[in-house]
Amino acid sequence: MARYDLDGKVILVTGGTSGIGKAAAEACAASGAKVVIGGTDASRLGSVAGGIRDRGGDAVARGMDVTSAAELTDAVGFTIETYGRLDGAFNAAGVAGPMFTPMLEVDEAAFDRVIAVNLKGLWLSMRAQVAQFLAQGGGGVIVNAASVAGLVGTRVNTAYSASKHGVVGLTRSVALEYANRQIRVNALCPGWIETPMTDPVTHGRPELFEQVVARHPIGRTGQPHETGDLVAWLLSDASTFVTGAAIPVDGGLTAQ
Repeated sequence: MARYDLDGKVILVTGGTSGIGKAAAEACAASGAKVVIGGTDASRLGSVAGGIRDRGGDAVARGMDVTSAAELTDAVGFTIETYGRLDGAFNAAGVAGPMFTPMLEVDEAAFDRVIAVNLKGLWLSMRAQVAQFLAQGGGGVIVNAASVAGLVGTRVNTAYSASKHGVVGLTRSVALEYANRQIRVNALCPGWIETPMTDPVTHGRPELFEQVVARHPIGRTGQPHETGDLVAWLLSDASTFVTGAAIPVDGGLTAQ
C-alpha cells in the first residue's frame, strides 16, 4: 500500500464498509489521516474502524444513509465534533442495481433506487461537504466514485451507467463552480473491481466473468487496493493541480 502525506487531515468516507470505500479508508488512515467511515451496516462499520485502529490508525464509524440529507448533515456535524474540521471526502456509497439486464426488463423501482443512491445521494453528500468547506473559509478535496460506465456506454446496464455518467457530470460541474474557493473535486472511474458489490453479479457464471475479464486489456480484473491508493493520492497535497478530472482505473478498458 502506497503512503501519501495525509498527516492531520480529516477525511470522511461514505460507503466505507466494503470494496473501494473500505480500501480507500484504510489507505487514507495508513497515510496519516483521521477517518470517519460512513455506511448503513452497523456491524461492518465497527469492524472496519476497529481494524484501522488495531493497525495504529485513527478512525471512527458513523451510520449514514446517503439518500437522507439530514443524515449527511449530521454526519458532517459528527465529524466536526469528533475531529474539529473536515479536509476531504471520498463518496463511495453506491449500489449496482440490475446489471446485465435488458432495458425493457428493468423494474422502474429498481431504476429509481440506483439513481437515488448513486446520483442524488452523491449530490446530497457533496452539498453537505462543500457547505462545511465554505464554513471553514474554503479549501477542501472531494473524490467521487464513478465508473468506466460513466465514461463509455455499456450494454444491458442502463440504470448504473446513467447514474455514473451523472456522477462524472456532477464532479466536473462542482469542480468548476468552486475552483476559485480552492475546493478540488475529481472522479474515480474504475473498471471491474472484485468487491462484495460486483461478486454476486458474476458468482456462478464463469462465462460471464470471462467476458468481463476479456474487456480489460491487462488481462484481469482489479482489486480494491488499486483504487484506494489513488483516492489517497487525490486527497493529498500531491495532487493540488488536479480538479474536474474523471480518472480511469481500468486496466486499459477505455483506451480501446
